[in-house]
Amino acid sequence: QVQLVESGGGLVQTGGSLRLSCAASGRTFGLYAMGWFRQAPGKEREFVASINWIGGSLNYADSVKGRFTISRDNAKNTVYLQMNSLKPEDTANYYCAFYPTPNGGRDLSTMDFWGKGTLVTVSS
Repeated sequence: QVQLVESGGGLVQTGGSLRLSCAASGRTFGLYAMGWFRQAPGKEREFVASINWIGGSLNYADSVKGRFTISRDNAKNTVYLQMNSLKPEDTANYYCAFYPTPNGGRDLSTMDFWGKGTLVTVSS
């Protein structure tokens, strides 16, 4: 059974930082790309960042480029999202997900397993 468990969300002031973690189990983690997505209240879920199976290819949404960094530790079966210079518009539930392939894209419909999310709230 594949499981993804996010952690690290919370309340932070504008300009602050948070580091999200996503622990995976039930699948050979190092064979698949991973992604972070977010969903704000009343909005559709959107792509945030992706990382390929070995961590050599990173992609970011324009809205987070230069502020967020995705990384992974295949020995720990964990993917991370370091979020700096947070803004109120970053407030959302953040989800990690598996791609069914070693490399990922921005299309949410391609993801085959999702975590339950962790809430990030940025106060102004």
